[in-house]
Amino acid sequence: MDDKNEKKVDAGWKERVAKEREDAAPIRIGADASGAKVRPTLPKPTLSLLFSTMASQALLFLGEIENPFTGKKEQDLEQAKYTIDMLQVLRDKTAGNITPDESKLLDGVLYDLRMRYVNAAGI
Repeated sequence: MDDKNEKKVDAGWKERVAKEREDAAPIRIGADASGAKVRPTLPKPTLSLLFSTMASQALLFLGEIENPFTGKKEQDLEQAKYTIDMLQVLRDKTAGNITPDESKLLDGVLYDLRMRYVNAAGI
């Protein structure tokens, strides 16, 4: 492939999402001084956080990260593909209506997940 047709991959998407999570409101887990349960503070909803959440789900289904409920890495390629396809739907439906940074993030996430899927599926 020549240089002008070569796809440029945004390798920094993970770092940007991690930074966004750091900047989000802190999560408080547990109980207050009286023993009353304290609900975690939710981060600000953003498209980047949605993309990151869905990417995390795909990584879980690809067996790349542990299932937080079982503590085990489990693979479900059908569900991984479905989640990746859902991210593509978001890509298609938001085209022209998201910021360049959001677009770059989503393109990077999709590329990374697709390559991981191809590797996991042995395609």
